[in-house]
Amino acid sequence: MKILIAPSGFKESLSPHTAAQCIETGIRRALPTAETHKAPPVDGGEGFVLALVTATGGELRRLVVTGPVRQRVRSHYGFLGGCGPKTAVVEMAASAGLRLVPRDQRNPCLTTTYGVGETIVAAMSAGAERILVGCGDSGTCDGGVGMAQALGARFVDRN
Repeated sequence: MKILIAPSGFKESLSPHTAAQCIETGIRRALPTAETHKAPPVDGGEGFVLALVTATGGELRRLVVTGPVRQRVRSHYGFLGGCGPKTAVVEMAASAGLRLVPRDQRNPCLTTTYGVGETIVAAMSAGAERILVGCGDSGTCDGGVGMAQALGARFVDRN
């Protein structure tokens, strides 16, 4: 028997990759001879980087950045495998995702995408020639202002 395992994530609980691993474990207990294939769908949110890095035989990199409520958080980005331009993959959810915003601090006027910009800077410093940014599962609403600030942009009012 062949079984395709393709779960989405479970918000604030399991990533698509982790959900697929758990489902596979259950299938193997019930059907030890089954042939399983994991292919969690990704929409640019949680699991985006891991899915693309895994599918291309690329490399996952870890770093610490400014989270959406300005605390330091562990994050990641990746480089795709294969030939062609050195392509980095950044996942907004890893640096500014909803799961990183405590329930009592979910004020969209105060959250930031600064950590996404820090991740892009790290990818550029590591030699990225192209950068793909997945924008799903965000816990922010700053229109990318924080990201742009981390990249060096200045925003001023008329004064």
